[in-house]
Amino acid sequence: MFEELLQAPAHSHRQASKEALLLPELNDLVRYHYERCAPYARMIDAAWGGPRRYERLEDIPFLPVGLFKKLELSSTDAPLMTLRSSGTSGQVPSRIVVDKATAARQSQALVSTFRSILGERRQPFLVIDTKDVLKPGDLSARGAGVLGMMKFGANATFALDSELELQRDTLLSFIEKYQGQPFLIFGFTFLVWSRLYQMCADGEFDLSNGILVHSGGWKSLEEQKVSNPDFRAALGRRFGLSNICNFYGFVEQIGSVFTEGEDGLLHPPNFTDIIVRRPGDWQPAAPGEEGVVQTLSLLPLSYPGHSILTEDRGVIVEVDSGIGGRFGKAVRITGRVARAELRGCSDVVAATTRAMR
Repeated sequence: MFEELLQAPAHSHRQASKEALLLPELNDLVRYHYERCAPYARMIDAAWGGPRRYERLEDIPFLPVGLFKKLELSSTDAPLMTLRSSGTSGQVPSRIVVDKATAARQSQALVSTFRSILGERRQPFLVIDTKDVLKPGDLSARGAGVLGMMKFGANATFALDSELELQRDTLLSFIEKYQGQPFLIFGFTFLVWSRLYQMCADGEFDLSNGILVHSGGWKSLEEQKVSNPDFRAALGRRFGLSNICNFYGFVEQIGSVFTEGEDGLLHPPNFTDIIVRRPGDWQPAAPGEEGVVQTLSLLPLSYPGHSILTEDRGVIVEVDSGIGGRFGKAVRITGRVARAELRGCSDVVAATTRAMR
């Protein structure tokens, strides 16, 4: 079933069809991780009364994302690497164990998701980051993002030095070398803004042939009163850059990314889905009602990350609109949750911790 979902265009399944395909697979993943990850099994026993066959996607047990900062959860005996979240200084990062099978599923998922945006042919690759971000064995979320996008790029050029300063000569050489050709640009949003946009003048560099894929760091931009439309307009004015794709993703469910469509909304691909829950009673919110985002994914085999309650707020805006050939749910992420809103969810963490003693 997973292969069937991968081979179809990334957003081709209507919501009812998607749910019918996802539900049995997610039920199997609950049992799979229950049998292979003892802390997960104790949590399911303590907080959900043990595993069963679930009749709806919203009934699938979820883990609060903060749990991955407290525990290293693993369902594999053959770890390949550990991924770390990119928290701010002083924060404890999440640690996500990835094995060969999960890494392969993540890679296949990214290809499936970005195929319609980037095409089949690998393009010259400009990275708005430092090459130091690629540390073998223990990758940060930024490093994992760069590594994942390398599947679509060739001859990677890193625009920033080890101090995250823009290397103007390197950027100019890249532009001159690939003049007249399409090329891929990838960077986390806060670096694209602070290290590329803010360090250059209008017309200094021509990036009009580029396709920019970016994500992450919106909080710092929102604090500067920079919205997504403002971001797009600013890059267009400064660099002639118009082909821009934002996506939503996080290291605890790496490879499961929601890409921005022609409608300006984010769309989960076939092998993932989203539920928005009301803080407090944690029941599913109605379409159009803002709440806390839960994401579901078929990718994680090496750790129980198939159903995660995030610390983001969002709203399901449309279902099966078909705009740009995209069906399923169309989502807007509206910000981070207030700490008080997660208080009820933290009871799950506490129950898990007590059960482990």
